[in-house]
Amino acid sequence: MRRILIVVVLIFLAIGVWLYWQASLPSPFVVSGFVEADQIRVGSRVGGRVAEVLVEEGDRMAARSPLFRLDPFDLLEQLKAAEANLAARRAEHQKLSDGFRPEEIEQARARRDRAAAVLKKLEAGPRPREIQIARERLNAARADLEYAESEYQRLAGLREQDAVAKSEFDQAVRQRDAARAQVAAAEQELALLEEGFREEEIAEARAQLAEAEQALKLLTEGYRREEIAQGAAQAEAAQAEVAAIRERLGELTVVAPCDCVIEAIDLRPGDLVSPNAPSVSLLDTSRMWVRTYVPEVRLGQVGLGQAVGVRVDSFPEETFAGRVTFVAREGEFTPRNIQTPEERSKQVFRVKVTLDDGYDRLRVGMAADVWFEGPPDE
Repeated sequence: MRRILIVVVLIFLAIGVWLYWQASLPSPFVVSGFVEADQIRVGSRVGGRVAEVLVEEGDRMAARSPLFRLDPFDLLEQLKAAEANLAARRAEHQKLSDGFRPEEIEQARARRDRAAAVLKKLEAGPRPREIQIARERLNAARADLEYAESEYQRLAGLREQDAVAKSEFDQAVRQRDAARAQVAAAEQELALLEEGFREEEIAEARAQLAEAEQALKLLTEGYRREEIAQGAAQAEAAQAEVAAIRERLGELTVVAPCDCVIEAIDLRPGDLVSPNAPSVSLLDTSRMWVRTYVPEVRLGQVGLGQAVGVRVDSFPEETFAGRVTFVAREGEFTPRNIQTPEERSKQVFRVKVTLDDGYDRLRVGMAADVWFEGPPDE
């Protein structure tokens, strides 16, 4: 009986020692938080009517995968008009850069040569042979006048004697007057040839020659640099307009910016989407972390890059690796949804623990415990 009593005492003594030893051990440094990920809200910068919805909530999408498409409305027609305007502007710029055609230059040169020939003719005046021909015409007119005068005098004498008919006499008068007029015209024509061309005509010919020379110079030198630069600027503006419309057409198909999961989408074909309005909510599951808060008294045990263990209730037997990537430099009051195994402190610092694994099983919103001293072995 005494031996049994001694054994019982020893057992109780051992239990007391073990309990004292356990109580003397430091409590593990564990804080709680929630698994989070980047939330992306995407939409179209142009807006319009929904033509097709290609995803549903919960779908996993690869980067650049289409989410929904909008009706192009009149953008295709605008693009055709802009492309036609671009072609016209480019052709005009090419025309200005190439200058005038050789045929146009040769035509202007011929006009210049013709104007020069006209001026030379006027400056040289009538040829001697032309003057001689005019003198001969004057002599012939004077001879005709002399004959007409003699015939008139003869018939006038007979008229006084009533020996000639009145009609014959009148005919002689008309012939005399016509001969006088021809002599006067021949005299004036000869005087004009002897005087040469007027100074006004020569000045006009000089002006026409100068004008023709300048026109030829303009065609030879081509268009001004400012005109070519203006044509290039108009072509660039037309190109920018085409690029802008194509960019708007590209915005008609909204795509996933990264590998993600569809968190929320409430679109149906026929819905109207406003420009720059978020239409689909995505979760970027390529990077997940746990947002938690560390009491001020424990902040010295936390450092950037520190490796930690993370556990969630869904997988109680498994520890996920993580590392501290952010520690707030400003404290705040303890959020209501944060609990720690130890007595809370009113002042805490936000800490971000980025997960290194578990992306295929962890879900955003899961409650998680972060073990800064490592989870205990089970």
